Amino acid sequence: MKRLRWQILLILITFIAITALLVLQPPTTQVIVSQPSKGGSYSEALIGQISRLNPLLDWNNETDRSIDRLLYSALFRVDERGIPQPDLAESWGVSPEGNLYNVTLRANARWHDGTPITSDDVLFTIDLIRNGFSLFPKDVQELWQKVEVRKLDDHNLKFVLPEPFAPFLDYLSFGILPRHLLGTIPPDQLANADFNLHPIGSGPFAFDRFIIENDTIQGVVLKAFEGYYQSKPYLEEISFRTYPDGRAALQAFRNGTVMGIASIPPDILDEALAEPGLALYSTRLPQVTLVLLNLNNPEVPFFQNAAVRQALLLAINREYLIQKALKGQGILADSPILPGSWAYYDGIEPIPYQPEEAEAILRKEGYLLPSGETVRAKEGQRLAFTLLYPDDAIHTEIARLLVADWQRVGIAVTPQAVTLEKLMAEHLTPRAYQAALIDINFSRTPDPDPYPFWHQSEATGGQNYSQWDNRSASEYLEQARVTTDMGLRQRLYRNFQIIFQRELPALLLYYPVYTYGVSRQVQNVQIPPLYAPEDRFAFLLTWSMNTRRVLIETTPTTIP
Repeated sequence: MKRLRWQILLILITFIAITALLVLQPPTTQVIVSQPSKGGSYSEALIGQISRLNPLLDWNNETDRSIDRLLYSALFRVDERGIPQPDLAESWGVSPEGNLYNVTLRANARWHDGTPITSDDVLFTIDLIRNGFSLFPKDVQELWQKVEVRKLDDHNLKFVLPEPFAPFLDYLSFGILPRHLLGTIPPDQLANADFNLHPIGSGPFAFDRFIIENDTIQGVVLKAFEGYYQSKPYLEEISFRTYPDGRAALQAFRNGTVMGIASIPPDILDEALAEPGLALYSTRLPQVTLVLLNLNNPEVPFFQNAAVRQALLLAINREYLIQKALKGQGILADSPILPGSWAYYDGIEPIPYQPEEAEAILRKEGYLLPSGETVRAKEGQRLAFTLLYPDDAIHTEIARLLVADWQRVGIAVTPQAVTLEKLMAEHLTPRAYQAALIDINFSRTPDPDPYPFWHQSEATGGQNYSQWDNRSASEYLEQARVTTDMGLRQRLYRNFQIIFQRELPALLLYYPVYTYGVSRQVQNVQIPPLYAPEDRFAFLLTWSMNTRRVLIETTPTTIP
């Protein structure tokens, strides 16, 4: 009997404990949410024509590059900060000296025909670049002629550099080609190979068919690749159609032919904004527009004076210029390194529009307005120069605005339009100019390395067109090129940017903005800072057009 009482007591205690736990446990709520699901077809308008769908031959064709970004894989892709991340590579390592790189390929990576991707494909592609069978710039070819590539096994490679080169991983971001399909084709016939119109890649989408109208290629259809080695895309199909200009592309959207427009130029921006079904996404392009000053031209000795250069920039109403010439499609530039990059230093104080301060500086430097004159002069040297600019509509308008701003502070500028080819070949390359309005495009490599444009050694024969000769700045650039310590590189580039802002070897105007239009039917669209226009597809795997309803349980948060 006594034993029975203990059993009853134990049961009672257990019941009370369970009841207390149930009372104390927060209530749960069942909620139905929408989640992306597989399916749907997205179509996009591209400006230009499809030529050859081959990542070694698409350098000069933005249309081909957009398509190739989805067809092909690279060893590395850069993220939104410009930092290389493994793609076909599964892992990598670098020696303490910085001149040896080991790369391991993903074992589950396959070509669209099911063939495994191996080290032989990487070696084959690099050999084509090294031997001049690509359209990459010559310096890329020369770099690969200096790098030894060793096959360790089917999935491991060693890269031996002659010296440390911090941006090296960026040079592994080219699309890899299949050796088993192209290895028997003579390299000099690669440009005309049938493969370029029936490509086999390893990207998230595979070639399906061309859209043919009037016996010409008007577009292409891609299908999601089920054997893709990373997360599978939600979209099952992507098609691209080509158009001659932005206005024709916008009309195609209105007609329902396409759901997206690859690029919204300023001249149709207002019309695009008025389309209720079109969502616009903007981000900065990998480009800066600036005025180069020839610091070593005896015809314009005043350019050698940093105070005069500062006055020139203070006199420019850059915000008005962006609104007037670009319809707001630009961001004020304050550094030769792109904002959003891991190397960009946001502690730089932007130089504002202060024409009165510009005039005060010029007076202090001895550039005065003689009685009855409108142009400042010092010891008989008039503050006057010629500004060269590309002869397109946007640069023409920018040049007009610059001339007017400088005229207001007593600087006479003669604008001279030339073709871009002539500007490069006959003026910038031989350094036969006084000032030039140009764009510098950084899309060839996302690494922020400004060495080619501002190092002393590039002043003769290189791309340092201003001929800026600053030893301290050059030393920072040299050190940043050889260390793989990103923290140290960041500090070195910060110091370089501080010197650049103080010296102003060129007048930075703005970073152009890229505007992308996508139908509001497409969900989860994100556009990162671009290092090339095709980077708009960086998050494409998360885009969706279909959703499914899912029941989930949530616990309400109790607020004391």
